[in-house]
Amino acid sequence: MSIMGLKKKQPKTFKVKVVTMDAEMEFNCEVKWKGKDLFDLVCRTIGLRETWFFKLRYMVKDTYFWLKMDKRVLDQELPKEDPITFHFLAKFYPEKVEEELVQEITQHLFFLQVKKQILDEEIYCSPEASVLLASYAVQAKYGDYDPNFHKPGFLAEDELLPQRVLMQYQMTAEMWEEKITAWYAEHRGIARDEAEMNYLKIAQDLEMYGVNYFSITQNKRDTELLLGVDAQGLHIYSPNNKLTPNKSFPWSGIRNISYSEKEFTIKPLEKKKEVFKFYSSQLKVNKLILQLCIGNHDLFMRRRKVDSIEVQQMKAQAREEKARKKMERQILAREKQMREEAERAKEEMERRLFQLQDEARLANEALIRSEETADLLAEKAQIAEEEAKLLAHKAAEAEQERQRLEVTAMKTKEEKRLMEQKMREAELLAVKLVEESERRTKEADHLKQDLSEAKDAERRAKQKLLEITRSTYPLVSAYTCSPPPTDGGDLCLESGSIKTDFKDSDMKRLSMEIERERLDYIEKSKNLQEQLKELKSEIESLKLEEQHSGIFSSNRDLRDYAEAAYFPISRWNPEALTSTVYLEDV
Repeated sequence: MSIMGLKKKQPKTFKVKVVTMDAEMEFNCEVKWKGKDLFDLVCRTIGLRETWFFKLRYMVKDTYFWLKMDKRVLDQELPKEDPITFHFLAKFYPEKVEEELVQEITQHLFFLQVKKQILDEEIYCSPEASVLLASYAVQAKYGDYDPNFHKPGFLAEDELLPQRVLMQYQMTAEMWEEKITAWYAEHRGIARDEAEMNYLKIAQDLEMYGVNYFSITQNKRDTELLLGVDAQGLHIYSPNNKLTPNKSFPWSGIRNISYSEKEFTIKPLEKKKEVFKFYSSQLKVNKLILQLCIGNHDLFMRRRKVDSIEVQQMKAQAREEKARKKMERQILAREKQMREEAERAKEEMERRLFQLQDEARLANEALIRSEETADLLAEKAQIAEEEAKLLAHKAAEAEQERQRLEVTAMKTKEEKRLMEQKMREAELLAVKLVEESERRTKEADHLKQDLSEAKDAERRAKQKLLEITRSTYPLVSAYTCSPPPTDGGDLCLESGSIKTDFKDSDMKRLSMEIERERLDYIEKSKNLQEQLKELKSEIESLKLEEQHSGIFSSNRDLRDYAEAAYFPISRWNPEALTSTVYLEDV
């Protein structure tokens, strides 16, 4: 074996990995391929025809570079890795996305790249615009909002807002999701490509959209500035303000841009205007600035020319594709609507079926309950009939009782009337007895007075008689002899005795008459007391009857009525005359 046969053969291919915004691809490239060969392979693979916006970018020591199209891939300063990694990104941005972006794949790649720049805060976006853009991003990803499917928390895994916006307000993830969902629900009916285009139309109005920033110094004063290169022209910014440029040079107003190592010279189209110069210390960055200026200026001039045949064909195909997709979406929408209507009709039929089944079940249960109710009502009717008979019998008895009570009430009324009459008579009698008692009392007082006067007269008479006797006795003894007294003397004494006896007999007779009248009065009082007792017994018997008839309201009324009738008699004391002094005691 020869020595030449032992030499290792050089490989004819090398591996590369191309990362787009939504995919990763690996290719085996030939060693002799230029950058354009690899770029065209990637564009053919993803179906991209608007190639003038995109390029392949790679990183070397934290500095990014764009792959040169006219130079061999392996001859460029590439990272030492296997496979070599390239990023397929938009290098140039359109002025008006709706007019310039023709293909749907172009729109989609721009949408993903601009969305990532906003989330990474490479493009400043206000919180309000961030929420609106997030709602279009959700519409592009999930389609129309369906509250039955998109439950709270369905956006928890999606990155939709810049971290700066999240930190700016003290709001929870649920609150942000609620705000985004409110806008998302209003985008119903918007297709994915339309949602992405609406996203880009809002994003292209942001101040930092499509601007590449580079650190520069002005003249020899070393004043630090920022150079911005975009589709509109060149802009000069302060280091701390990337939103509002201090000075702008539109492409239409630039006559020439010259580059000499670290110095850039911008010559305005108008010769009267001052030439602007700036400096950049890094040679590789200066080359990148020049590439961006050339590419953006070429696109600026291209936009203002008539479209090429290829672009016209692409736009025509894009219009046809959009019309076809629009028709497909309309057909799909109609089919979806018809399917939804069919599903609603099916659900309505199922609901109606369930409702009819429920109604049938309820009707069957109602029928069973009706039968049970009918049996129960028949039994109740029988019971009611028996109760009616019993009530009729009770009613007859009640009628008889009512008639009896009416008769009793009539009798009671008559008895009451008689009783009232008797009581009135008793009252009259009691009044008369009281008057008689008072009269008798007065007569007794008069008799007592007369008796006292009689006793006084009798005493005076006896005293006078004794005095007369004493005065006459010595005279008699003087005129008489020692023999016994004669009849004449006796006659004189007897005459005095007669007078005395006469007065005693009158007193006795008067006392006997008083005693007799007193005894008669006591007898009458006893009779009256017996009559009152009988009247009380009658009243008590009536009280028992009136408890049923309701003539008197209570026993107290009856008792008060009876007491009112015989109270004057009970107050009168029949023994009041017992204090009369009998003449026999004198």
